[in-house]
Amino acid sequence: MKIARISWRSLWRNSTRTNVTITAVALCIAILIIFQSLIIGLIGKAVYNTTNLVVGEVQIHATGYLDDRSIYKSLKNIEKIRAVAKENNIGMVERSYGFGLISSGTKSAGTQFWGVDPVSELKYFDFANHIDEGNFLTKKSLKKVVLGQKLARSLAAEVGTELVVFVQGADGSLGNELYYVTGILGNVADNIDRGAAIILKSDFDILFSSNNLIHEIALNSKGKMEAEEIQKLISAKVTDVDVETWKELMPAIAVMTEKMSVFMLTMFSLIFTIAASLGVMNTLVMSTYDRMKEFGIIRAIGATPWLIIRQVSLEAIFLTFLASIIGTVIGLSIAIYLQVYGIDISGKGNLAIGGIVFDPIWRASVSIKSVFLPIVLMMITSIVASIYPASIAARIKPVEAIHYKP
Repeated sequence: MKIARISWRSLWRNSTRTNVTITAVALCIAILIIFQSLIIGLIGKAVYNTTNLVVGEVQIHATGYLDDRSIYKSLKNIEKIRAVAKENNIGMVERSYGFGLISSGTKSAGTQFWGVDPVSELKYFDFANHIDEGNFLTKKSLKKVVLGQKLARSLAAEVGTELVVFVQGADGSLGNELYYVTGILGNVADNIDRGAAIILKSDFDILFSSNNLIHEIALNSKGKMEAEEIQKLISAKVTDVDVETWKELMPAIAVMTEKMSVFMLTMFSLIFTIAASLGVMNTLVMSTYDRMKEFGIIRAIGATPWLIIRQVSLEAIFLTFLASIIGTVIGLSIAIYLQVYGIDISGKGNLAIGGIVFDPIWRASVSIKSVFLPIVLMMITSIVASIYPASIAARIKPVEAIHYKP
């Protein structure tokens, strides 16, 4: 305790220098907390949007369907998949896909029709809630269609617009029907925005003469299970299908969340911890030279080098501890604010990664890791930074120190 009191008093002999260093280290800690919270928030949002908007944690298709999206490549053994999903309490939606032409007045566009169950989509996925105009489908929405935003714009369509649909059915027949726009989706995913026309599964079966063909099953446990765990469960029960996790379906987002985030956090943390540790070391070196005579006298009356090393190291710990308290209060306050209100980046246009459009409000995510890690890093680097000035003080010879002139 005595050496701790000495270290504490020594730290404040030059209060201006100490306060400047504490302020600098506190700012580094605050910036690290804010940056880590923002990166963790971005990663969390990327994973959430990918798995909860439309893709799901796992998707199941007939073998080779994603390479050749033929209406004839439909899923078999659907009952087995349903049984696994029900047994493990995994959310499941079934989707049918077909291509056709859609016209409004003099404008027309090729489109991908989605046959969906609106109840399941609203229960397990979020894209159906991203309606800019009108409403999403209900079970009673016969001959109604929800369009992607860019597709609606290219057709000059709005809620209530009559559309003429032309398709080739699964039996080879040509089909055409009149549909009415009931809703227009906001920015969700690039493939939906540009070319999706979403209709009831019952309407899809009639339009495409498809006899209840299912082309995609999307599974979403809402984070209760890992995607790889779901993949193993399905693969063990069902054969002759492609079972892929969101990481395999959306590799750009997987790379961002797993590799780029680690790189960014590591590099940013290193830069600021090194900068802060240099500040601590500089303060302690200057303090050591200012007290050279004092250390010489202490050595002359029998103090060991280890005692002096402990004293200087304790000064570094006290300095960093005070800076950590201040930095944590500042950083945590700003991070919590950014978690609630976020940063509006809508002026930069839509933020899309891997075809998934993100919320234009970038929010932080405050966690124990984002607060605790910067403090631990700073404490360790400060202790390491104290080794050099401590070694200077410990190696000093009493006679030389007593006659030392700064």
